Amino acid sequence: MTVTGTANRAALRPLLCAALVAALAAGGAAAACSEDTAEFRGKDGAGGKARFTVEIADEPAEVQRGLMHRESMPKSAGMLFIYDRAQPIGFWMRNTLIPLDMIFMGADGTVHKVHENAVPLDETPIFGGREIQYVLEINGGLARMLGIGPGSELRHPAIDQDIAAWPCAE
Repeated sequence: MTVTGTANRAALRPLLCAALVAALAAGGAAAACSEDTAEFRGKDGAGGKARFTVEIADEPAEVQRGLMHRESMPKSAGMLFIYDRAQPIGFWMRNTLIPLDMIFMGADGTVHKVHENAVPLDETPIFGGREIQYVLEINGGLARMLGIGPGSELRHPAIDQDIAAWPCAE
């Protein structure tokens, strides 16, 4: 389509602006709810937001290996452990070389517990709770700095969207 004349361009400007806004909104929603992105907000939608680029651990070998033997991790990165159902979950730091915050969440993505600054190489069990389906490991100290704590909500496509505290569609 070729647009000629000032009147025609002026008439199309609102349509073009609306299309641009729709494209940006769709791109933002897709970025916020993609497999490699974990996004948090405060309890009941309050407070700030935090976003991490994540690796997924959902197979037994991946879950067992976790972040072992890594000497560093980018500040905005993490590993999201995904279980088939909510269950009692415990972690440890065997062969893990960097301090980590472990964020334990229920089936709806709501944070139940945060274990801060887990000590590298410590084999003491860290119990996350009885009804845990998701665990995010991030660099130690970040959860407190970003305000992630009990009641915070995770948005991720792995969460059943029918029960998600923060669904992808929002």
